[in-house]
Parts: sequence; C-alpha cells; structure tokens
Amino acid sequence: MQIFFPKENEFESRVSVLPETVNKLVELGIDVEVEASIGKTLHISDDLYASLGASISKDRDSSLSSSDVICRINKPEKEEIRLIKKNSIHISFLDPFNEIELVEEFARSNISAISMELIPRIARAQKMDALSSQANLGGYAAVIEASSCLSKSFPMMMTAAGTISPSKVFIIGVGVAGLQAIATAKRLGARVEAFDTRPEVEEQVKSLGARFVQIDIGETEQTEQGYAKELSKEQIKMQREGMKKVCAQSDVVITTAQVFGRPAPRIVTMEMIEAMKPGSVIIDMAVSNGGNVDGSISDEHVIHNGVTIVGLSNLPGKVAFDASLVYGNNLFNLLEEYWDAENKELNFDLSDEILSGCVVTHDGDIVNAMVKDRI
Repeated sequence: MQIFFPKENEFESRVSVLPETVNKLVELGIDVEVEASIGKTLHISDDLYASLGASISKDRDSSLSSSDVICRINKPEKEEIRLIKKNSIHISFLDPFNEIELVEEFARSNISAISMELIPRIARAQKMDALSSQANLGGYAAVIEASSCLSKSFPMMMTAAGTISPSKVFIIGVGVAGLQAIATAKRLGARVEAFDTRPEVEEQVKSLGARFVQIDIGETEQTEQGYAKELSKEQIKMQREGMKKVCAQSDVVITTAQVFGRPAPRIVTMEMIEAMKPGSVIIDMAVSNGGNVDGSISDEHVIHNGVTIVGLSNLPGKVAFDASLVYGNNLFNLLEEYWDAENKELNFDLSDEILSGCVVTHDGDIVNAMVKDRI
C-alpha cells in the first residue's frame, strides 16, 4: 500500500509528516511517498526523508492518481479531487459542514474521505485527535503572540526603580486551547482569569492557578463531543454584560469560543473593546470561523481606540515544527489502528465507532450522519 503526503499550500508553514514519522510508517510495511520540498518551510531536506525510507515525488498529479492513501493538513482544491484514484482514502482537515461542495465531489469521485475534525472525543481516539493537538499549541501561541504585542511585561518585577505589576490576562473559553492559554500565561507570570459557559470547568481553571469568573447566564449544556452548546440571545446578552467589566480591567483578552459546526459566537462587542485600556491586546482564536470579536480580521492586526485586535487564522503554524510533529503522530496513530500487517492493507470497517464518526464519504455516498443532517 502506498501513502502520499503532498506539500501544503503556500500559506501553510506546517507539514503533514516529519521524517521520524515516515520511518514509523515504513516499519509497518507501508510504501511512503512525499512530494519534493515538502519540508522546505521547516528547513528539512528531501535527503533526510529519503534516508528514512520515503520516495520523493516530483510529479504531484501522478502521485495523487496512483496512491492508495493521501494524507495532508488542509483540504484540497475541488479540481484536485478529480485526480485522486477511485476507492482510495483521503485524510485531512476538511471543514465538512462548510465545504459541502467539496464533500459532494469526494462522494462523486468514489473516494473515502476522513475529516480529522470529526475524530470522536473518546478515550480510545485521544491519540488521533488532531483538533485537540493543534488547539493545544494554538493556545500556547496565542499567549506568546499577545506578549509580543503588549507594551507591558507579563510577570511582576521588583526593581530598584519600583515594582512592576503583573499583566492581567482574561481567557474566554476553557477548552483545550483555553486551558493551554491559561497555563502558558501563568508560567509567564501573569494574573489570569477565565470564563466558560460550562461551570463544571471551574475546577480545571483553579487547578492551573487562575481565577474562574462567575457570570450567571442560566442553564447551559455541552454536546456529547464535549463542546459548549450554542447560547440563546438572552444568555449571550447576560454573558456580555458580565464580561465587560473584566475586559475593562484586563491587559490581554484571549477568546477561544467555537461552536462545533457553526460560525463562532460573537462575544466581545465594540462596546466592550471601547471600555478597555489603550494598549490592551485581544487575540481572537476563532477568527477563521467568523470570529468572537467585533472588528477582528483574519491574519491582520487591527487597532481600535488604542486596543490591538489580533486575528491569526493559523496559530499552530507559529510553532510549526511541534504542530507538524503531533499532527503526523495523529495520522500515524489513526493508520496504525486499522493496519492489517498480514495483508498489508487498512481494515476499513465503518461499524467501528471512530471511523463511523470521522469518515465523511465512502463507496460513492456521504455516510457521516452529522454531515448528512447538515446537508
């Protein structure tokens, strides 16, 4: 069986596989092919990939049309799907709820498409959960980005010329990214507060040394996958009123709130931004899904009333080597789970609870229940 790892687009600093992961795949008995210059953004040579068992492809189209499995980070262009061999497997982030035409093209082309966003959040699948591994690094990168934009130091400092107070950081949304952001900001010495619509995460926030902000918005729920459910208009209004005071006292606000399969909720309003101190910084981690913050623009720094609003669509790309390492491991763990060493093939059984959750198209049909419901 042959697996092909194509290069990502020109805007992507991460790569889908590092040489060490290639070596692990080769040891399973899989033929691995990588596109020439795949590791260029990380200064990894083709020779290193080749030394660990990969073949180097200089003809992308030919490799797409001959490979049994194609693995990448980002979704492909629609036109490229037509080049992929029928009955093959394509694995990447697909954004299937918003890319319906892409999903339909996979089905028409009789390709089994796996969406890494849909790996179920169950114990057995944790090692494959790329959404969490990337969000974890994104939370770290968000804090580092905030510290570089802020004109203050994060920790308290005692100097002969006086005491420097610690920066105040407010994290909105305590999922994987939010927890890492809290931990990173604390390690840098900031005074950290956090809020989430799920009161059950208060203990996790406190365990990291941060203060959990209590805002009464009534009953809230979370999905089976562990994501916060969408709030009502009245709950959103109550939440905003409660957060305005905290934002006004904060030097840094980091928003991480996303509702699975829907546009990100608008949480930080222009009124809240205008209540903040000039020189403050807001990091909108949900900018690629519509944004949590009024005025945030994807991949731009916007200054409003002296407040810098940062919208970076690929925060894991700020730590591209580590993001590539864990993503490649997620892919390897997924492939190894279903690898039949005796027959040298993947045992593709849609009754398996992981595959039934993440396979979007198979045998010419859209087979994922959540995606079918959305269509």
